[in-house]
Amino acid sequence: MRLTALILFVAVFSAGAQNLPVKWEELVASDWEKALEESAYTCILPMGVLEKHGPQAPLGSDLIHAREWASRAAGIEYAVVFPEFIYGQVYEAMHQPGTFTIPSGLMWELLQATVDEIARNGFKRILILNGHGGNNNFIRYFIQAQMEKRRDFAVFLHTPSTDRDLSEKIAQLRKSDPSYDSHAGERETSTLLYLRPDLVLQERSDDESGKNQERLDLPDLYTGIWWYASYPNHYAGEGSAGSRELGKLITDHYVESVVKNLRVIKNDEKTLQLQDEFYDRVERGFR
Repeated sequence: MRLTALILFVAVFSAGAQNLPVKWEELVASDWEKALEESAYTCILPMGVLEKHGPQAPLGSDLIHAREWASRAAGIEYAVVFPEFIYGQVYEAMHQPGTFTIPSGLMWELLQATVDEIARNGFKRILILNGHGGNNNFIRYFIQAQMEKRRDFAVFLHTPSTDRDLSEKIAQLRKSDPSYDSHAGERETSTLLYLRPDLVLQERSDDESGKNQERLDLPDLYTGIWWYASYPNHYAGEGSAGSRELGKLITDHYVESVVKNLRVIKNDEKTLQLQDEFYDRVERGFR
């Protein structure tokens, strides 16, 4: 009887001592207020797409990156992590198998509905962690457009600055030409070898060319077909040069930068104050 009581006590004590889950879907409703308070009303929205990543890396590479960055950072500096958002801009990869796209208007509506619903559940600060380069312009415009009307929450995009020390360490480990290492090349393959080596078929990396084909020469002009003109295989770099050592270096530094920004956001009161001040001025006109 005493042994049973002791086991029960230990089980209850251990359960109570456990930290709150960082993942939205793993929280229980009765812990919701506690999660809001411990996160300082901060939610991370990991964002990526489904697209080809060379002949060797998984279609969900961007989602894997964003999910891991968010979960690891939130495990250090608590925040709630929303399930990853897959509806990004990736029209340039429509000619490759496995690419998932939706109409641009629907993409916008889904992202807006998502941040609105996150906010309805009590969050005041929403940090987007983007794993896909093709989303950058879309997300920045989306965040700027949040100023269209009064909102009681703010959306942030994690945009880490270049770190000279990190760049030097990366250069020492590099084996490939960095000038065209931008998609499924050495860096991205390396981070996947660190995060999900079971999904990387590195021996297939050289089955296709990841070099810039330079098929379009339009100085000082921008057009949507630019990426396909340069990289018709939707592969930029040399995945065969990737290494777990390089992947760990890049990932650990990136997670540190997310943690740093989480702490800044959680202690930031000025952004929401300035938003309210701005909306007050808009609503009263030019008087």
